[in-house]
Amino acid sequence: MRTLKAAAVPALLAVLMLPAAAAAADAVLTFRQSCMSCHTIGGGRLVGPDLKDVTQRKDRAWLTGFITNPKQYLDSGDPYALKLKTEAGGAIMPPIAGMTAEQAQALLDLIDAESKLPKSQFQGLKITDEPFTPADVARGERIFLGTQRLAKGGTSCISCHTVSGLPGLSGGRLGPDLTRVLERLQGRKGLAAWLQGPVTPTMRPAFANQPLTNEEILALVAYLEAEAKTRPGPDTGASQLTFFLFGMGGAVFGLVLADAVWRRRFRSVRRALLRGER
Repeated sequence: MRTLKAAAVPALLAVLMLPAAAAAADAVLTFRQSCMSCHTIGGGRLVGPDLKDVTQRKDRAWLTGFITNPKQYLDSGDPYALKLKTEAGGAIMPPIAGMTAEQAQALLDLIDAESKLPKSQFQGLKITDEPFTPADVARGERIFLGTQRLAKGGTSCISCHTVSGLPGLSGGRLGPDLTRVLERLQGRKGLAAWLQGPVTPTMRPAFANQPLTNEEILALVAYLEAEAKTRPGPDTGASQLTFFLFGMGGAVFGLVLADAVWRRRFRSVRRALLRGER
């Protein structure tokens, strides 16, 4: 009997720990998908502040409420929330869909645990300030254009994005022009963090199971930095005109081809009918 009781205790403890383990795993996934594009833990500021030891800077009750509904705090004129907005250059923290107080607490537990480590898994990608090489830029261009496949099979950038100066139809229109993305995301580090964990509704599912490798991210940062230096900015007028001309040309060609095919078919039928009447 004592043996059974002794064996039951570890089993019971394991069962009781399952919810906590699941919450911790969910917090890691949430941070990767919704936080790390703007924040690091110990890697310095991106668009948002470094979250290392954040619970020592602000109480957990406030942080839980802000994570759950940041807009409410900003709309109410909360001084600390407005300070964060100013430090982020006017950028506003977007709400995380479905976020609850319990999930926010789990995120804070994760941040506390990661803050105590010598190096957090969310420290972010280290990028040198040294100039990129022409080989880095060329590789990034191939990745952007899709002529070099992504290591994990993700979608090429040009499927949804464009940059100024691309020939032909100039890339996709689903996502924004990326000519000035380095400026919008405040430099190499911000862009690299975004590529590590994109949060937009389109990019998140596309790269959730097929993330970019660190080497691919560095190459894309090199290419987009070079584009920002050599291009004046988004050339939407010229690219839209090109798209319009291609569309009109294709439509005219299709109509001419259809007319040529149908004309021959119609005449052959008409001649047979006329001969029958005679």
